[in-house]
Amino acid sequence: VQLQASGGGLVQPGGSLRLSCAASGIIFSIADMGWYRQAPGKQRELVATITTRGTTNYADSVKGRFTISRDNAKNTVYLQMNSLKPEDTANYYCNAIIVKYEFWGQGTQVTVSS
Repeated sequence: VQLQASGGGLVQPGGSLRLSCAASGIIFSIADMGWYRQAPGKQRELVATITTRGTTNYADSVKGRFTISRDNAKNTVYLQMNSLKPEDTANYYCNAIIVKYEFWGQGTQVTVSS
């Protein structure tokens, strides 16, 4: 199983980024997908999740700014991040859950700074 995250980088406050996570080795259409993040010295936290039916859930800190989506034909989950803030700086990880099995990607770094 591979979850390949990409799209991170350096962006100014107020800017946007779109993260992608391409999955392989799993039946993507039956996986609940999510994005988590971990800042230096902090615990990993949930950012957003999307179920197989497309139901979404967001952390309060990103509601109205971030949008999670999925393309089952491309085995990919996305995280559109708008109005980025310095406190959004973290390593962002892709997560997949199939029944009781959980998988993690390697992370992509997002840095919000002027």
